[in-house]
Amino acid sequence: MKEEALALVRDLPDPARRLNVLREYLQACILRSLHESEASVNLSFVGGTALRFLFNLPRFSEDLDFSLERRDGYDPSRWMDKLGRDLSLAGFDLTLKRNDRKTVHLFWIRVAGILAESGLADRPEQKLSIKLEIDTQPPAGAVSLTEIVTRHIMFSVRHHDLPSLMAGKIHALCTRSYSKGRDWYDLLWYRTQRPPVEPNLIMLQNALDQTEGVSAVDGSCWTRHLLQRIGTLDTSRLASEVRPFLERPADADLLAARNFRSVLDE
Repeated sequence: MKEEALALVRDLPDPARRLNVLREYLQACILRSLHESEASVNLSFVGGTALRFLFNLPRFSEDLDFSLERRDGYDPSRWMDKLGRDLSLAGFDLTLKRNDRKTVHLFWIRVAGILAESGLADRPEQKLSIKLEIDTQPPAGAVSLTEIVTRHIMFSVRHHDLPSLMAGKIHALCTRSYSKGRDWYDLLWYRTQRPPVEPNLIMLQNALDQTEGVSAVDGSCWTRHLLQRIGTLDTSRLASEVRPFLERPADADLLAARNFRSVLDE
């Protein structure tokens, strides 16, 4: 598997693209290992990486995010032990680190040597890091599906449906104290699908109640909340931030206030 990963990126001239493809291949390996551990009994795949793997979002993503759906049998230590064995047998030199002292359980998978072997680093000790997050107290109301993915490697995964994934994105856009280019890019993607995706309002309201206080923010008015934020955005910064992760880097220029207003006014 390591040689396959290196072969995938060997002829890519753009270093950013090479890094994105290499990371994505490792993400697929991780997801395959979790599939074999039957982690989908407990977890749903969420976030931007889920959007890319399952719905072909034309944006690469860095982290793997999951929502804990069932506590009975939740055993991330066993899953991570198997993941370590699987990646080691595949030829990767990795270290695993975890922090499960908070509501969101964090795991870091760090692979040494692969950046240097792919021409992305000078020193072999430099590591490619992938963070895996599990929200152990997710908001209620999400709708989950299970399907087979064939990106790089075949595996099955349970995931939130598009409206539920969008609810998570809208919650982030409404509540984050800072703006992220990938969040606003994803908003454009959701709203330019045909028909435009609408968020799961039950899940969105539960998420807002959880973080902002019960009934403090009306989730049904999400477009109004976002329209109010547009005037505060540094769209040049947002575009620069997301550009290295796009399949078509020129699409970053679409992150303009007029475009956000257009898709929100539909």
